[in-house]
Amino acid sequence: MMKSSLWSLLLWAALLLSDVLATYQLNAWDHQLIAAQSHAQTRNNGRPPSRTLDPAKTDSQCRSRTLDLVFIIDSSRSVRPGEFEKVKIFLADMVDTLDIGSDATRVAVVNYASTVKIEFLLKSHFNKPDMKKAISRIGPLAAGTMTGLAIKTAVNEAFTEESGARPRSRKVTKVAIIVTDGRPQDQVEEVSAAARASGIEIYAVGVDRADMRSLQLMASIPLEDHVFYVETYGVIEKLTSKFKETLCGLDPCAMGHDCQHICVNSNASYYCQCRKDFILNADKKTCSQKQMKAAVVVEDPCKCEARLAFQKQTQAAIQQLTAKLADVSGRIERLEIMVGRA
Repeated sequence: MMKSSLWSLLLWAALLLSDVLATYQLNAWDHQLIAAQSHAQTRNNGRPPSRTLDPAKTDSQCRSRTLDLVFIIDSSRSVRPGEFEKVKIFLADMVDTLDIGSDATRVAVVNYASTVKIEFLLKSHFNKPDMKKAISRIGPLAAGTMTGLAIKTAVNEAFTEESGARPRSRKVTKVAIIVTDGRPQDQVEEVSAAARASGIEIYAVGVDRADMRSLQLMASIPLEDHVFYVETYGVIEKLTSKFKETLCGLDPCAMGHDCQHICVNSNASYYCQCRKDFILNADKKTCSQKQMKAAVVVEDPCKCEARLAFQKQTQAAIQQLTAKLADVSGRIERLEIMVGRA
């Protein structure tokens, strides 16, 4: 009974210490993330000049990734009309950076407050001017912050094949970008986990009073690549270049490489592979044919050497276990003595 109580006490203490350390590390990470990204946003160029959404204007494209992309935007009462216009300009700028088309990137927009409204589907617009006109017509819904409901609606209604999403066999990357300035009034952890499990990569953008913990629960990992924070809607446009790097990037293999056989994209870089029956040389670029080596067979009909080796390994393992058990028993006895004295 004394041993059982002692082990329970030690286990409880270890678990308590683990929880304290985990909580401290999470809180420290939260503050570092907010401080670092806030500093990064305020450091760049100050406040941008006032802009309006121009549906006719188009800009650069990215052609290296094909996406099914759904924006999930918060238009609750806390988002003032002028701020909501900034969000729409951000969406239009994002559309400008992408290669939009039925066989390229498709975009949908889900608008939410206490209710959820799908503004347009992935199959609705396949050119930039029409898509930007649709964005310019979006109006705020003005009450509540049902972020979990918005994510669930996006999964069940916007990311479906009926709504224009490509089938899984096409291997088209599915991405959701959530923009919010508040704390969700419903649960987001389970619906976000289900969305990620279904193959949707989630980016969470927090503005002003956004709850950082909720952003972390929604976003994909690594969090440092999927959670963003800006101090005001006035500087949200600065995230466009960041998303352009993330969602588009460059295609190093298409731009030119020095691999002898196969070039494989890896984020903003690449690495080389060889065709079957070849191996990569030390220079990590060229390939050499594998040399077939004749197998060397060692005759040991009675398997005596293997049996002796196994016996030696077994004896050594038993000796190590016996020594460890003796050490543990000694420690327990000493702890019991100390507890008895106390």
